Amino acid sequence: QFYLVQSGGGLVQPGGSLRLSCSASGFVFGRYLVSWYRQALGNERELVASISSSGETVHYEDFVKGRFTVSRDNDKNTAYLQMNSLQFDDTAVYFCTVPTLATWGQGTQVTVSS
Repeated sequence: QFYLVQSGGGLVQPGGSLRLSCSASGFVFGRYLVSWYRQALGNERELVASISSSGETVHYEDFVKGRFTVSRDNDKNTAYLQMNSLQFDDTAVYFCTVPTLATWGQGTQVTVSS
């Protein structure tokens, strides 16, 4: 069984920061690319960022470039999404996933509100 357990998230004011964590178990975490997606109410799930197995290569969608940072610690079997300068439009449920294993975290709500 492959598991991804998320933590972090919550309510933050515009311009604030949050960090999401995604802890893996049941597989060799360091062998796989990890992606972060989000889904706002009424919208389709969309890619936010990805990080290669080694962490050397990262990808960001344009709408988070310069604000979000994806990272991972393979010794801790954990990936992170640092979110800075949060905006109202960042409000969504955020998911981590290992696409190759078709495994998703449970999702965590991020709400940006004044």
